[in-house]
Amino acid sequence: MKQKNLIIVRGGGDLASGVIHKLYWCGYRVLILECEKPSAIRREVSFCDAVYDGTAEVEGVLCRKVSEVSECDDVWEAGEIPLLVDETGAVLRALGPAAVVDGILAKKNLGTSRDMAPLTIALGPGFEAGKDVDYVIETKRGHQLGRIIAEGSAIPNTGVPGMIGGYGKERVIHSPAAGMIRNQAKIADLVEEGQVIAMVGETPVCASLTGVLRGIIRDGYEVPLGMKIADIDPRKEEKENCFSVSDKARCIAGGVVEVLLSEGVLPV
Repeated sequence: MKQKNLIIVRGGGDLASGVIHKLYWCGYRVLILECEKPSAIRREVSFCDAVYDGTAEVEGVLCRKVSEVSECDDVWEAGEIPLLVDETGAVLRALGPAAVVDGILAKKNLGTSRDMAPLTIALGPGFEAGKDVDYVIETKRGHQLGRIIAEGSAIPNTGVPGMIGGYGKERVIHSPAAGMIRNQAKIADLVEEGQVIAMVGETPVCASLTGVLRGIIRDGYEVPLGMKIADIDPRKEEKENCFSVSDKARCIAGGVVEVLLSEGVLPV
């Protein structure tokens, strides 16, 4: 069941979804491969939520979960994007994609290799272009964001979130305990510093600053201590950004499309 110029994207979080969204509108045929329990924070703009709900929509583009590769054709014909739970890329050989994009953003390589497709691209640190994959796209905010790296690696992960509205690490919330999270606020809510936005077991999760709840992990998710579980945008006027692909994701997506076109991988 080989597909002409099929692009397989490993991962469906917000940055990967920005890439997928761009590929879709450029006319590429895309298949998303995800894990069994995605942990996206910006769920309103992440196709991976289809793992739980069956479908997920990002800026008018619908993703649909499939159980078998044979279901993909019907999804593509309907103008949608199929998503398959496949953590290892087991379907790659059967499908013979023109390119594989690693959009897992794990800050390390979880198994992507150059022999997966004629062209391989990875987003962010953890990969060496020319060794692990053919190309790496820079994901760190700043002058180099979206840069295509043909040799070498992306800027190493600093562990410090990019600045938004004058705040960096303060806007990201990590789990204060291990256990099941029960959300008391939802994405796009205006929250006040110190407000309880969730409970992890019996431990409250408080807003780190006043602003818009830009993202929060799915209700009922089992989180370990210290896991990133929420993100607050201090700019109250930017509420609608919760429902749109970020500037960062669009820039990274541009780098991916540039690589595809330069390598002769054209839309269907």
